[in-house]
Amino acid sequence: MYKVDLPVDESVRQAVERRRAAEAERKSRIFNTRTRVIGVDLRALHKQQEDKQERKEMEKQRDVSYDLLRLSLDEMAMQQKKEEDEVRGELARDLVQFRAIHQRAEDSRDADINYDRKGAPTTCESVPDSALGPASMQVFLGEGIKEDEKKRSQMELNEKNLRAQKEEREQRVREEKKRELLTSRVLVEKDLRAVQLNALEEECKREARVALSHYNQAQAEERMEREQQERMRREGEELAELRYMVTSDLLTERPEAAARTTESLPNAPRVLTDRWKGMSPQQISDVHRKREEQCFEKERLRETKKRRELAWDYHLTEQSRQQERDERKDMELQRERRIQLDKYNQQLAREQQAHQQFLDKQLYTNRPSVQYFTQFSTSSR
Repeated sequence: MYKVDLPVDESVRQAVERRRAAEAERKSRIFNTRTRVIGVDLRALHKQQEDKQERKEMEKQRDVSYDLLRLSLDEMAMQQKKEEDEVRGELARDLVQFRAIHQRAEDSRDADINYDRKGAPTTCESVPDSALGPASMQVFLGEGIKEDEKKRSQMELNEKNLRAQKEEREQRVREEKKRELLTSRVLVEKDLRAVQLNALEEECKREARVALSHYNQAQAEERMEREQQERMRREGEELAELRYMVTSDLLTERPEAAARTTESLPNAPRVLTDRWKGMSPQQISDVHRKREEQCFEKERLRETKKRRELAWDYHLTEQSRQQERDERKDMELQRERRIQLDKYNQQLAREQQAHQQFLDKQLYTNRPSVQYFTQFSTSSR
């Protein structure tokens, strides 16, 4: 057997490449520390959102295309129906015209039976009997016997049927007229009832309007009466106030009116300010004397306040000096504590360094290599 180099199937190779690319993308997504720790795959979410938006757009376009297709099909169906109606009407007109031209009743073979021989149109030219043979006989023996009686009875039967149809039609017309008369009578009664109800409603509305106008008029009269009484009361009060102002002590300017006895109103001021006309010389001298006493008292209080402020400033100065001395002592104590803390931290650092050297050189001597860690998480499955 000869070895033949068969061509490689490109579809299989492309499928293998797609699977490898998908596996590599899956590894990069799964082994990504940031994505795995946070727990949110933003690219996948964005991809899902884009796919959903694209799917919505496709559905929207599909609906629009379906709507356009439906409209076009409806238009085509309407146009086809219109064309079919036109063709059907054209065929009907042609059929009527064909029957009128080529299928006349007087051209039929039994026209001599349906029409009276005396008045029937001649379907063919008269030929003498001597020129016709046995096969060309037009009238046979026994034909036409009692034909007039048959026609008369047929005409009487037709006339009877026509009279019965006419009577039936007249009866139907009378019943129809009777029914229309009853219907019109019912409608007239309804219209009359509606007119009566409308008249009653208008009467009720008119009475309501009259009652409302009477009520409004009574209200207006009552309001006018109240306004007149209020105006008269206000005018009386104004006249009484004017009379009181004219005869009161305010316009007469009596100085005795400003004085008030303490027995009648013990808590009230001695002078009525709205009636006071000024102070006497004795009162003015008392005011000046009282003001000088107040000035002396204010100067004494100012000197006392100044001495108190000087004493308080001296006390604040001594207190600030004592506070500075206390702060210097605290700073010395903090410096000594910081020196002791630094010494203690250095001792702890030396002990930790010695312990770390013990762990690195004596306890943990067999450290795992890089190959030990690379054997894990090599696949996404």
